Amino acid sequence: MTTPTEQQIALIGAGPSGLAGARCLQKHGIPFQGFEAHTDVGGLWNIHNPRSTVYQSAHLISSKRMTEFSEFPMPDWVADYPSHRELLDYFSAFADHFRLREHYRFGTRVLKAVPMSDAPDTLWRLTTEDASGERHTAEYKGVVVANGTLAEPNMPAFEGEFTGELLHTSAYKHADQFRGKRVLIVGAGNSGCDIAVDAVHQARSVDISVRRGYYFVPKYVFGKPADSIGGKLRLPPWLKQKIDSTILKWFTGDPVRFGFPKPTYRMYESHPVVNSLILYHIGHGDVGVRADIARFDGHTVHFKDGSHRDYDLVLAATGYKLHYPFLDHALLNWQGMAPRLYLNIFAPRFDRLAVLGMVEASGLGWQGRYEQAELVARYFKGLDDGKASAAAFRAAKAGPAPDLSGGYKYLQLERMAYYVNKDVYRDAVRQAAEALT
Repeated sequence: MTTPTEQQIALIGAGPSGLAGARCLQKHGIPFQGFEAHTDVGGLWNIHNPRSTVYQSAHLISSKRMTEFSEFPMPDWVADYPSHRELLDYFSAFADHFRLREHYRFGTRVLKAVPMSDAPDTLWRLTTEDASGERHTAEYKGVVVANGTLAEPNMPAFEGEFTGELLHTSAYKHADQFRGKRVLIVGAGNSGCDIAVDAVHQARSVDISVRRGYYFVPKYVFGKPADSIGGKLRLPPWLKQKIDSTILKWFTGDPVRFGFPKPTYRMYESHPVVNSLILYHIGHGDVGVRADIARFDGHTVHFKDGSHRDYDLVLAATGYKLHYPFLDHALLNWQGMAPRLYLNIFAPRFDRLAVLGMVEASGLGWQGRYEQAELVARYFKGLDDGKASAAAFRAAKAGPAPDLSGGYKYLQLERMAYYVNKDVYRDAVRQAAEALT
């Protein structure tokens, strides 16, 4: 017999976090219904998904062993830093292995999720739209949001008007878009640097405009993926920052030599750039480093250091915004640039409203998101079974929230608004899950 929707959890999204949520809810015997706007799994790693923001040359910036789901390792023959094609195959295999697709309605977009009352254990009314445009409404026991954090472009406002092509990286798919053009990339984060390296092979010229300094991490150290070395010994933040920034200079040199500003923050206080090829191309004159943009004037870009140059295409590598359009901000306790959720997961007002994947940390990987899902599933199961441990967790998530920074002073940027220290965060999530056994 089909379980009534009032006894099911609505799970939104079939990317990495959504699949982790599906697997953990399945594993704990919690009835759920998955919804995915695209026609298959993979989320942003499925380049065929209209909402995907990956491009043809996209690869992981963390190594496979530090990123994969522990219960479903990637095959040995997969590259250390897999491409989006290999990752889509991986997620497809994960979904097949655990028979997760049968829990999803594909081609179905969630338009609205509203609580039926202000009670903590309220039912939730979901309005969805299928591929034919037909709308459906049903009530669910709870909602788990896992629609990703890297789909809604954060496009800055620039002074003046640019009369060439002005794009966001979300619109970039392949280097042919740069063929024969004078290109300016705004922002030197991981995507910006990756795309700049792509552009040198097709563009007439490539510059990159930066507002602040960066720490550049090579993908390999001593022939091994850099993120697989060290990490067993936990050091005080000030000591780790000092040691690691010194080691970095041995391998990549001082980015200031290449024209980047000196960072006004310490290492790990913002997400590092895992790309040393950009420095290689700057050192070879393939990419020029420019100051922050002051204004546009036709094809001319004026920079804040007083210089100016003409371009045919400006690409804003300025990141993404959190985007949960089907939920009122107040329901997620939204404050400033991001929701304020207990352990970056649980809405304080409601028993069964949770978000998976709204977390950033260097080295957290998909296993870190899986551990979020494990905690959610155990908590929901504990509520269903009337366990005292679930009642205790319900009280804890009402606040105050633990400090997840690990002693690091993260930059006040939109993406950093939900940044945590990997070790402190995983410890907190695992301990909470263990208490719910």
